[in-house]
Amino acid sequence: MINYQGKNIIIIGLGVTGLSCVNYFLSKNVIPKVIDTRHKPSGIEQLDPRVMYHTGGLNLDWILDADLIVVSPGIALATPELVKAKSRGIQIIGDIELFCLEVNQQPHKKVAAITGSNGKTTVTSLVGEIVAASGCRVGVGGNIGQPALSLLDEECDIYVLELSSFQLETTYSLKATAATILNISEDHMDRYPESILQYTAAKQRIYQNAENCIINYDDKLTYPHTDAKKGQWIEFGLQDGKYHLDLHNQHMIVNDQLVLNTSQLSLFGVHNYLNILAALAITDALGIERSVSLLAIKHFKGLSHRFELVYEHHGVRWINDSKATNVGSTEAALKSVVCNGTLYLLLGGDGKSADFSPLIPYLLKQPALHIYCFGRDKVELAKLRPDVTKVVDTMKDALVDIAHQTQSGDVVLLSPACASLDQFKNYAERGQVFAMLAKELG
Repeated sequence: MINYQGKNIIIIGLGVTGLSCVNYFLSKNVIPKVIDTRHKPSGIEQLDPRVMYHTGGLNLDWILDADLIVVSPGIALATPELVKAKSRGIQIIGDIELFCLEVNQQPHKKVAAITGSNGKTTVTSLVGEIVAASGCRVGVGGNIGQPALSLLDEECDIYVLELSSFQLETTYSLKATAATILNISEDHMDRYPESILQYTAAKQRIYQNAENCIINYDDKLTYPHTDAKKGQWIEFGLQDGKYHLDLHNQHMIVNDQLVLNTSQLSLFGVHNYLNILAALAITDALGIERSVSLLAIKHFKGLSHRFELVYEHHGVRWINDSKATNVGSTEAALKSVVCNGTLYLLLGGDGKSADFSPLIPYLLKQPALHIYCFGRDKVELAKLRPDVTKVVDTMKDALVDIAHQTQSGDVVLLSPACASLDQFKNYAERGQVFAMLAKELG
């Protein structure tokens, strides 16, 4: 039993995750203090009246007087107040570390840990559905759905966690039965200004103490930097690895045996086939019966806003890939899209200081292409292929213009390569607006 009695514990960042941390400590009969930089943070009205809080900025006196700081993933460890606390030897962790410390005391529990620049929500959700179909009690959360600490209130045999690089930065005790980095591409470069290697190092923390490392054969940045023996590496890939696609991408192969035809799937797109292979590798490592996994995979319809066909009319397909909030996601969409006519591509939003140039080869490969750039970084995005680009203010402006031009065989693809917060509440709202306008204008 971990003893927090008598410790001065500071939780930085409220919201759903911060509240789960507060409730966790209250269940241990420890009353923490809460700091939030916002003046009116969400969840403050739900705080136990015994919990003291400070809002509108970071309270340095509280921070430097702490025995333990539990920090929200949204607060960078490079924040000067946290740097000062660390220099004084104050322990700084996140909610995932608290979760791991609890679960490690129950060795019969299994944990699947999933990260990557793209696809991690799809893979996490699919693994959760497979585990549930097997009859095991499963808890799915972390960076999606429920906060990890809330899962401790449920009776679970297997925990399936989506983990962001921000969460992994403050996690030290993860011991996953199966851990994967699905892929690495530039993302959050505003948080990792040194290079993509700084971002990769945060992701790599998922492999520490993992029993099985599920790696992407085609992406060397996903190969473990830890001392994990190569025998613990399980590879998935496009044409190579224990789990792979055949040359024509029509079959899924495991150990040179055909296990599934892609025509049997509800999902489409090569990037989704790779997500499925990763999920199958994870559930195999968890000990789930293969036949159960394959049946669940066939019935999995995917998630909203992830390369989702939201409307088709007169041979024109409208695809909502609003979750593509970084360059790697849009690369994956461009690799997967099949278009017999003109591809109308919508790019735009907040690029988070990313380098957009890796998109150029994929844009050059498209035989008939029109690009519409909108939002905060529209001018920068327009430099990718100015010869086929129109700059507009909003996504709606783009769709109104596109709707007058489309013909049978065309594809309208929202895959923005940017975050949405410059013009929308989140990527989901952006995707919902796209779907609504597609049906209205198409």
